[in-house]
Amino acid sequence: MFTRFLNLIATRLLANVSSESFSLLLHPLAHPPLLVRYRAELIISRVRLISALFAALTPLWIIVDFLAFEAPLSITLAGGRLVTTLAFAVLAMSYRGSPHMKDAYRALAIMFIIPTLFFIYSHLLLSNLNGEGGAAVIASGYAFLPFVLVAGLSMFPLTAVEGAVFSMPVLLSSAIVAVIQMNQMNWNTHLGAFWLLMLIAATATLASMSQLAFMTALVRQANHDPLTRCFNRASGEEMFDLQFSIAERNGSPLTAVFADIDNFKSVNDSYGHDAGDRVLITAVDAIRSALRGGDALVRWGGEEFLVILPNTDCPSAVAMLERLRANGLGQRPDGTPVTASYGLSERLADGVKDSRELVEIADQRMYQAKESGRDRWVGC
Repeated sequence: MFTRFLNLIATRLLANVSSESFSLLLHPLAHPPLLVRYRAELIISRVRLISALFAALTPLWIIVDFLAFEAPLSITLAGGRLVTTLAFAVLAMSYRGSPHMKDAYRALAIMFIIPTLFFIYSHLLLSNLNGEGGAAVIASGYAFLPFVLVAGLSMFPLTAVEGAVFSMPVLLSSAIVAVIQMNQMNWNTHLGAFWLLMLIAATATLASMSQLAFMTALVRQANHDPLTRCFNRASGEEMFDLQFSIAERNGSPLTAVFADIDNFKSVNDSYGHDAGDRVLITAVDAIRSALRGGDALVRWGGEEFLVILPNTDCPSAVAMLERLRANGLGQRPDGTPVTASYGLSERLADGVKDSRELVEIADQRMYQAKESGRDRWVGC
């Protein structure tokens, strides 16, 4: 019942996303590698852009502080603004070109921490201000900084969990300031402001999830083969390069399986391309059912497919292939079983230096399987 309720919300508010896509909007643990990479690059680029903008605009407000407040308050605020400006400038020049979500998280966290600390710092200075007129107006304007911060979440493609985590420091800082000003404002005012802040944070998080839903749809459309819903070759090569880099960094195994549907051309020639498409779709569904969540299936071209198996050594890959061959790939239009020839290669066992070499070895072994009589695997 609760899952249905969440899916209904997703359908109404998040562009008719499926239940599978909705799970990607709740937390980042199941995000595919390509989405992780694109999202990290987008988050970091926006953090750097916003940081550069604030590095340019923050010191300009020093003029307003000097006009509104007397020394030494104006000087102390100016010092805080200069430190904040320097922090934003350093952040604007950091993490350039990084494709890692850890760097994106760090950059986004730092971007929120910098103004949050300045917000607490400024309120410690202004909490005892008894000025009137322009000084009071400017001082009250500092209280709106948390609302601007949480609204800024909407600029980033984030999950629900990420939105809650990045909102938390701002909410806590607002609570700290409320405690500091306990004797100056009544609790009804503080609670009303805090409730409004939570509503803005929730709305901004929903906007972030909507951005992520749109980004996920674009990535899927751009990177998948429309017939089989496998990754297309361009995205498959990019993903395989990424998985190879991860495997090298972690010292873990990585297996490539090259598969070619046997005698597929005869299906197209004898029964037409529609029948051939149905054979391909059935075979792909059979292969996909044998894979784990972290594995990937790539349509390399025509009836050729590449299976990417991270953290998989030769015995595990062979066991997967044997299960796949035992379950079958469906039937041809004449009722005979669809078979395939497979070539296997593994990063550690074959001692390869890059992903291209690993694919080439798997491809060569696939052709050896065909020359040996088809419906078999070679390698490992």
